[in-house]
Amino acid sequence: FGVVSAIVFGVSRLLESLSILHANLADGMVICASLPMAINMVLVLTKSAGGNEAAAVFNAAFGNMIGVFLSPVLILGYIGVTGQVDLASVFYKLGLRVVLPICVGQALQKTSKRVVAFVAKYKKYCKKAQMYTLVFIIYTVFCKTFASEIVSSVGNIFLMILFQFICLCIVMVLAWILLRLFFREKPQLRVMGLFGCTHKTVAMGVPLINAIYDG
Repeated sequence: FGVVSAIVFGVSRLLESLSILHANLADGMVICASLPMAINMVLVLTKSAGGNEAAAVFNAAFGNMIGVFLSPVLILGYIGVTGQVDLASVFYKLGLRVVLPICVGQALQKTSKRVVAFVAKYKKYCKKAQMYTLVFIIYTVFCKTFASEIVSSVGNIFLMILFQFICLCIVMVLAWILLRLFFREKPQLRVMGLFGCTHKTVAMGVPLINAIYDG
């Protein structure tokens, strides 16, 4: 959370001061960098690269849970709009939109054999439904963004995407170097850490942004 968001915050402020990026796009980079890791993407990449899957599952779940509380604090701290946002209201909305569904799912998994059997039987279809739902969420966010009046041009948006990609490459190289220093004899943990430290979640990001900047 802290290292990646701090690096991106520094880069975004530099780009904004040089008039390369609009302030709203620079803030968007900071918000993205302050989010928890993406659960599905980290698990898939870790498994494909032969990393430690158990550590990936734990870190993804734990990171997303603490992200409910840590990400809003980081975002509001970096961007500096604490006076306009009620943190208690943000945490309440995130609890309803993120924590409650997780708790309900865990409760059903532990107590309902029918639900577990149903998911196991139709696991392939459940994964497809999850994927299509996430794509639909992203699609609606883009529709809402471009349907409203935006202060930045399409060219600036693609420029922001380019800088996001450059930041991702820099952070991945830095993460790999540090992980080699701390986990010399544990290559599987290094693989997991590489993806877990750098990839951010959309599924958590959308409700988080809506909760902070509702309306």
